[in-house]
Amino acid sequence: MQDLKVVIIGAGIGGLTAGIALQQAGYEVEIYDRVKELRPAGAGISLWSNGVKVLNRLGLGEEMAKIGGQMERMEYRTKTGELLNDIDLMPLIEQVGQRPYPVARRDLQNMLRSAFQGEVKLDRKCIAIEEDENKVTAIFENGDQAQGDLLVAADGVRSILRTYVLGYEVEPKYGGYINWNGLVPADAELAPKNTWAIYVGEHKRASMMPVAGDRFYFFLDVPLPKGTPANPDNYKTELKEHFKGWAEPVQLLIDRLDPAAVARPEIHDVGPIDSFVRGKVALLGDSAHATCPDLGQGGCQAMEDGLVLSNYLLSTNLGVEDALKRYETERKQRANAVVEKARQRAEQIHGKDPIVTAKWYAQLAYERPTDVTDAIAKVISAGPLH
Repeated sequence: MQDLKVVIIGAGIGGLTAGIALQQAGYEVEIYDRVKELRPAGAGISLWSNGVKVLNRLGLGEEMAKIGGQMERMEYRTKTGELLNDIDLMPLIEQVGQRPYPVARRDLQNMLRSAFQGEVKLDRKCIAIEEDENKVTAIFENGDQAQGDLLVAADGVRSILRTYVLGYEVEPKYGGYINWNGLVPADAELAPKNTWAIYVGEHKRASMMPVAGDRFYFFLDVPLPKGTPANPDNYKTELKEHFKGWAEPVQLLIDRLDPAAVARPEIHDVGPIDSFVRGKVALLGDSAHATCPDLGQGGCQAMEDGLVLSNYLLSTNLGVEDALKRYETERKQRANAVVEKARQRAEQIHGKDPIVTAKWYAQLAYERPTDVTDAIAKVISAGPLH
């Protein structure tokens, strides 16, 4: 299909990746976002090989390598620091044909923003959609409108446009835990600079992984009731209490983090939902399938969406709605499975059933490193770029 105009609502990882893919397919693309200033949610993201392969396909492989951390190993430790498992990631990289890259979200967003040719129009909150047989129109809160041949709704976990597509509202579901995350200078006192170090115990996690600029992206997970009050002034005190008695590197991490620069989301997911598409409107990324971050696949799935969508628009000639239906069929199967797997993983890690979590701790100590890399490879290889 030639000469399409695409309107994208949302300038996060999914919206920008889709914008770049659709531009490269030869389409006219406009991107809008409700925020006044583009600021990524959260400090970092682990981009596994399937997401990186999408960027390679879009010609961004070299840029990605510059901003990604050189992660060669994973190690699991008990809360007091005893080594449970030391996992070489090279077998994984050889198996799937691409290394993963932990990356600071700001670096990733800046890279994608630079690769998108054109303005991202901010302070545009899309509140409604209208369709006729030829066009789809986005209506913004300020009275502006944008019209195109199709509309991509990449407006996030609390998507307004998801209700239009489904015909009913879906409330994001609380994943059961809160996640403090940020960036600190890399230091061997915290973890080896080529290693993703994960401490586990008491249904909590403390994790550090390398990103570019000689930094670690860290997160600290604690199962807590939804709505637990947040105040950055208390983060260090709270974390010291939550991780009392944990290993020295965890204590040092808490000492060194900057509370003012820490994100503290309550983890939610969305789905599996039964429709990604209505007419000329397609949900993409978190608006269709927000995942708990326990598989590291949220951003990767959004990137896969953008590539698959542009492929179907290029390769089918039965019209936009046919291409979107094909996109929906492929992505629903793939992304919904990831949502369910990530939630199971979140529950396993965070003690929804303490017996299940205790079994996982025991398993970490005796499973072969290749069992871990094989499981990761299986998720990666189910994507569109095998």
